[in-house]
Amino acid sequence: MQALLALMRKDLVLYFSNRRAVLMSIVAPILIAAFFGSLFDGGNDKPANIAVGVTDLDRSALSARVVASLRGDSALSVREAPEADAIAQVRAGTLRAAVVLPAGFGERAGGALFGGAGKPEITLHYDPSQSMVLPLMRGLLAQHVMEPVMQGLFTQGAPLLDPLREQVNRSTTLPADQRSELQGMFDSIVRVQAHAASAPAGAASAPAFSVPFTLHEQQASSRPEVKYNSYAHSFAGMGVQFILLMGVDLAVGLLLMRRLGLWKRLRAAPLSRGVLLGSHVASTSAIALIIFVIIYAVAMVAFGVRVQGSVVGFVLVLVSFALLTASFGLLIAALGRTPEATRGLAILATLLLVMLGGAWVPAFIFPAWLQTASLAVPTRWAIDGLDAMTWRGQPLRAALMPVVVMLGFTAAFFALALARWRWDE
Repeated sequence: MQALLALMRKDLVLYFSNRRAVLMSIVAPILIAAFFGSLFDGGNDKPANIAVGVTDLDRSALSARVVASLRGDSALSVREAPEADAIAQVRAGTLRAAVVLPAGFGERAGGALFGGAGKPEITLHYDPSQSMVLPLMRGLLAQHVMEPVMQGLFTQGAPLLDPLREQVNRSTTLPADQRSELQGMFDSIVRVQAHAASAPAGAASAPAFSVPFTLHEQQASSRPEVKYNSYAHSFAGMGVQFILLMGVDLAVGLLLMRRLGLWKRLRAAPLSRGVLLGSHVASTSAIALIIFVIIYAVAMVAFGVRVQGSVVGFVLVLVSFALLTASFGLLIAALGRTPEATRGLAILATLLLVMLGGAWVPAFIFPAWLQTASLAVPTRWAIDGLDAMTWRGQPLRAALMPVVVMLGFTAAFFALALARWRWDE
């Protein structure tokens, strides 16, 4: 044990004596995590102004109301432009989407309410790189087109009702009783129009239609009063990435020591191979834990990240990942065999672990098959465990499975590294 502690102390002193390396291993993940956290920040209550172009080829009263309704939506920033210009701006990335209202839209929109033929076709040009804009625009268009069309039916002198009567009368698919019921409904609408026309000045000339429900938004969290902090995931992901790189860098140092003949001197002492490699794992784990604590301290002080779940679980996840980092770096060094080969292998392996683990973007954004496949990656469990203990606010039991999985990978990596390690270059 005394020899193990002495070897650990040597590694710690050597690492922290290189101030530039220590500074980069701490400052780089903090800066990148702050950048990614600001991109996915959900704390702003104001909706994003999505730049959308609108081209009105119909120039009817109904299409004008649709355009006005779109302009009134706080989630959109509407710009009217000719169709060719709007499409060009979408291709250039200036606009997220472009909506084209066709000619004849006002005449055919009302008849389409009851399944009539010749529905007007609204064209939506969208930026393929903005995949989330398409379903959003579908919902907004349904809302902002439906409301003016329904209001137009009940407005005195609106041109939508007469075409509907003719459509129902000419229909050969509607049974006679349904045609009679629809004609009675149209007569009722005419009476509503007449009543609205005879209303006193200043009163509403037509019933106001809107979406027939209100939406109560509530986040699914163990502590709903605390808003989601996107920086919590970003600091977890960037911490995992740069600590893995640090672990590989220290393992490359072992290969350099072997090349310089320092390993032969250490092996001359009455120390087993397990103690020599175990001291490296212990010292690397200690350095990883120190760096992660500093990173999270900055995240808590400067960016409001909090451990909303179990503090014990949070510590267990950090310790487990620190051990995983040390054994992973040792395995990469054992497989690479030389410092030059190890650096190339380390870049490939680390990037794969970081990408598949959800360090850059949350894993729930992945396709379903990739979400399942990424469970075979230890970094996925590390990031999920940190997320569970921070912004998800989960209890201790949510950290147990990530800890067990990471410790299992740690044991497997260390055993394989010990079997493949070459004491002579």
